[in-house]
Amino acid sequence: MVKTYTMDLAGRTLKVEIGKVGKQANGCAFVQYGDTTLLCTATEAKAPRDGVDFFPLNIEYSEKFYSIGKFPGGFNKREAKPSENAILTDRMIDRPMRPLFPKDMRNDVTVENMVMAVDPACRPELVAMIGSSIAVAISDIPWDGPCASTQIGLVDGQMIINPSQEQWDNGDMKLTVASTAEKVIMIEAGAKEIPEQDMIRYIYEADAINKQVVNFINSIVAEIGKEKQPYVSAAVPQEIFDAIKTIVTPEEMENLVFTDDKMVRDKNMDDVTEKILADPRFAENEEWAAFVGDAVYQYEKKTVRKMILKDHKRPDGREITQIRPLSAEIDLIPRVHGSAMFTRGQTQICDIVTLAPLSEAQRVEGLDQFVTEKRYIHQYNFPAYSVGETKVSRGPGRREIGHGALAERALLAVLPSVEEFPYAIRAVSETFESNGSTSMASTCASCMALMAAGVPLKAPVAGISCGLVTGDTDDDFVLLTDIQGLEDFFGDMDFKVTGTHKGITAIQMDIKIHGLTRAIVEGAIGRCKDAREFIMNGVMHDAIAEPRKEVSKYAPKIISMEVPVDKIGDVVGQRGKTINEIIARTGVKIDITDDGKVSICGEDQAKLDEAKEMIRIIITDFEKGQIFKGKVVSIKEFGAFIEFAPGKEGMVHISKISKERLDHVEDILTLGDEVTVVCLGKDRMGRISFSMKDVAQN
Repeated sequence: MVKTYTMDLAGRTLKVEIGKVGKQANGCAFVQYGDTTLLCTATEAKAPRDGVDFFPLNIEYSEKFYSIGKFPGGFNKREAKPSENAILTDRMIDRPMRPLFPKDMRNDVTVENMVMAVDPACRPELVAMIGSSIAVAISDIPWDGPCASTQIGLVDGQMIINPSQEQWDNGDMKLTVASTAEKVIMIEAGAKEIPEQDMIRYIYEADAINKQVVNFINSIVAEIGKEKQPYVSAAVPQEIFDAIKTIVTPEEMENLVFTDDKMVRDKNMDDVTEKILADPRFAENEEWAAFVGDAVYQYEKKTVRKMILKDHKRPDGREITQIRPLSAEIDLIPRVHGSAMFTRGQTQICDIVTLAPLSEAQRVEGLDQFVTEKRYIHQYNFPAYSVGETKVSRGPGRREIGHGALAERALLAVLPSVEEFPYAIRAVSETFESNGSTSMASTCASCMALMAAGVPLKAPVAGISCGLVTGDTDDDFVLLTDIQGLEDFFGDMDFKVTGTHKGITAIQMDIKIHGLTRAIVEGAIGRCKDAREFIMNGVMHDAIAEPRKEVSKYAPKIISMEVPVDKIGDVVGQRGKTINEIIARTGVKIDITDDGKVSICGEDQAKLDEAKEMIRIIITDFEKGQIFKGKVVSIKEFGAFIEFAPGKEGMVHISKISKERLDHVEDILTLGDEVTVVCLGKDRMGRISFSMKDVAQN
């Protein structure tokens, strides 16, 4: 039986159909917002997956080009690997949903969202977030949802709830907030220096909308939701914990954990594991031995959380507001266009910036119905050696793509315009060492590398992460400034905020609990502001206080100019003859956009100026009295033809070559001579007419 449910959401109808399609999935919803339509499904494996110590949740956001009436690009004309946008959407759905599943469940769960139609007024990513929650909520899969997501845009100072694609792309803020019925559970933002208090207000405007959507989903679940099925728990039996505590006492565990060196702590935990496995109770019991790895992890976690929550004692001895030791330097990599390294404790990022002509910008084909270009690209690499492990690199995974996108958003607000700085910009963050919050170190390193490369940033940007450990009540919590890896693994939150002195440029919040109170959100945002001010005013300012005035001598030089749209054809010439001639003569690279913006790129400033002058001459409407320099390209009995720009010629009549009477043009001129001429206007045949005798020859 098909059931249809609707609600008004920000002035548009959200429609959900259950039982129409996908009946063999554990949960399936056909969701429509405006004309944007997605099929959202949730399925669960019947038995736990063997050999895993985590909950295997897989989120898929599948972009179909038929949804916008287009063929996919590429030779095969078939959707290929997920786009960067699809991967980032997967992560945005995963982050609020994952904490609501049982932590001790090991059954594979897959949530798939297939985009089938796109209405530019209703972003499909938002529909996927809501549809995923509906599909799991109505299924028999164990889950403590539902949750809901709302997006907030800011256009001309006006807050827009669930903005259109155009409003989303061109506004001053991109904010996504997910909530349960009680609390905020996920925040992601990119913004143009939004003040902290304004951002908090926008977050809770979105939270209020989310509560309405959660109520709507709950009404669906109440009517047709399936009973949640039991699962096999992978939790460590209490008797094993009790046995381990007789081998390694809580006091001993605390001493082993208390160090600021990650490698020492890891070695201590390896020794603890060996000691436990050597005990006869474990050595002679394979079932118990199988739980040791997870049990040691849980024992370490409980120890760290107790130290922080009850004693305000961090594993590395810092105060709860204290940042790890910082250092920063620039220009450590020779010959690149810009480089910087930022170190915070045992987290170290080296960022390298490359500048290129605008034609090198990344072309992005997505479901917004437009092929767009990314002029600024930030990429992040996380090799295994950075955490002391060995693993073959297979290219960036979802985590690397997500961290790269976060650092990219962090700096977008302060980049110069194309008119101010006509370059494509690529920043690559290489992780040399990692012990927590490499994405925020990447932001700091990228900012310094861009300034070192001569990119005129409007303001410096820094980032920091705030952690959380909670107790039994909402009021029992401790916020931790600059969390290291252990505090991230064992804590409840990773709240990353980047910004300038003026305001926030990006947020990404991950949590492992069922939501945050407003006091925690406000406290974390305030804590991050204080910390990033400290970083910007300290080591970053000492390393480089402002952007360099010029780009590196190894970077290409680029000058810009504009030509009238009706003159573009003159510059390009028939089949590109004119522009190719300019390129051949000067060795520069020239790009012209459809609106007449010209970018000239090369290494020799004189050649750049020469190319620019050639273009200027080509687009000039010729008037009597203008002076030009040119080359003799043809000699006739009646005069000579002078090329004064590629594809542009004028004639000097024999009577206008010299003040003395000439019998033959060759008496004065030969092919290839460089001459200076003055424009006399056009002759009766429409040709440009020049005179040599009326201008002094150098």
